[in-house]
Amino acid sequence: MTNNPFLAAPKYAITHFDSAQTDNFPNEVPRDIKTVTSVLPLVTPLPQVAGGPINIMTLASTDPDYMWGVSLTDVSYIRVSSNNFTPLYRLPLPGAPTIVTSLLASVLNQPFASITAIQTALSALGLGGGSGFGLFGGVYSVVDNNNDLYVNYLGAINAINLKSSLLFPGIEVKRSIQTATVLPSGESVAGLSMTFDGRLIVVGGKSITILNRSLTAPFLAQHIFSPTESISNSVSVDEDGGIYVVTDKKMYKLVWTGTAISPNPADGAWESVYPTGDTFPTIFGSGSGATPTLMGFGTDTDKLVVITDGLKRMSLIAFWRDAIPSGFTSRIAGQIQTTCGLPLTTEFIQTDQSVAVSGYGAFVVNNVSLTDDQLTGAVLVDAIARGPVLDAPFGVERFEWNPATHAWSSVWSRGDVSDVSMVPGISTGSNIVFVNGYYKTAGTGWEITGLDWLTGETVHKRIFGNNIFGNGFYALIQYIGNGDLIMNSIIGHGRVQENGVVYLT
Repeated sequence: MTNNPFLAAPKYAITHFDSAQTDNFPNEVPRDIKTVTSVLPLVTPLPQVAGGPINIMTLASTDPDYMWGVSLTDVSYIRVSSNNFTPLYRLPLPGAPTIVTSLLASVLNQPFASITAIQTALSALGLGGGSGFGLFGGVYSVVDNNNDLYVNYLGAINAINLKSSLLFPGIEVKRSIQTATVLPSGESVAGLSMTFDGRLIVVGGKSITILNRSLTAPFLAQHIFSPTESISNSVSVDEDGGIYVVTDKKMYKLVWTGTAISPNPADGAWESVYPTGDTFPTIFGSGSGATPTLMGFGTDTDKLVVITDGLKRMSLIAFWRDAIPSGFTSRIAGQIQTTCGLPLTTEFIQTDQSVAVSGYGAFVVNNVSLTDDQLTGAVLVDAIARGPVLDAPFGVERFEWNPATHAWSSVWSRGDVSDVSMVPGISTGSNIVFVNGYYKTAGTGWEITGLDWLTGETVHKRIFGNNIFGNGFYALIQYIGNGDLIMNSIIGHGRVQENGVVYLT
């Protein structure tokens, strides 16, 4: 895979880790089981700055000693060298709600017996019914090769970096643009990415827009989709200008030519319908819940883009990325029904998560539980309820694409493994895939669970029990160079060391 030269680092500088959106990382992770301790109450003198209530990812900076923490309410610049996890600077996002983070942790960590109790607690925090304040602001962020962090929140895209002042150091908004000035009327940002020539890609609800990183209007180019289609995921990007977009009805490859976004097949663009149309109890409701993931690079024979489809019992679908090979007529290269190790009578097997990819291997999770008909529709309420109050979803499956036969096969599945809402991550250095689930019957509560990539055997656990810090609400699972877990939790970013001690930001 070609690294994007305009990103701050080959991995972790963009949501889903790289331009191909593979959700894999090279860092080795130990094969062991640890119980996480010293999380709450916050124990001094551990370096801490809590954040929240939603913390999607800790992003790479251009300096490997530091990372960017992005939450619903603020941005932090965090020292990670020498086993630290210490926020050097912190900046509230413009217009973000003021939340007392110590109160956030104490309120959300109480045992909840009902959805009503959760709603009452969120109201006490000023979060209303748990569905307001642009809860998914900052979900898709990107850090460029100048260490500018681009993050969207409350109708604006902000470029944030270190202050130039030596007397008054910190971080600040360097540039900003109102999305209403560049997106079609009524649209909000669904994703951010970066072209391989250093232009910012803004994904709207029905559009793709290219901006200069100066964040100045007018936009460089824009493509608007059919008014009957909608986008709820970000995009993957290749080094030849390909931008891969999935709507609730079709899969697209658009091509950035350097001056225009082309839908023209003469430029390599294409579109394809895929199985969709069902409605199911995931957060996005219909269509694919997956950001497109690229598979096959360099000298690999089959170059694909993969998603899950939009049916009640989802399939894994691969599309030919480039020209359809001789002997094939369909843009869809192959598809396979998922079971996730669940009974054939299971009504819903669906996901809000992207397909995690390593080589020609793919991994999917089921995010629908047996009690999802009791969900409120308020995102944060449901995130806290699933597991402790309502049933957690179960079921994962690993697939392999065979470039000789051009077909999928199921390698293994685990119906006893839970992933509530976190995006799975893969350590290519250790051949482990990670999920975040809740285990009420087993009594271990929240876990990060690592499964052997080849066999599906459980080889790694970080056990959080009933501590809310173990709930990684829609975030990404990250491990850094020494094998420590970066836990992007519902109450803050944290570094979980091998001995189970946590450093919180």
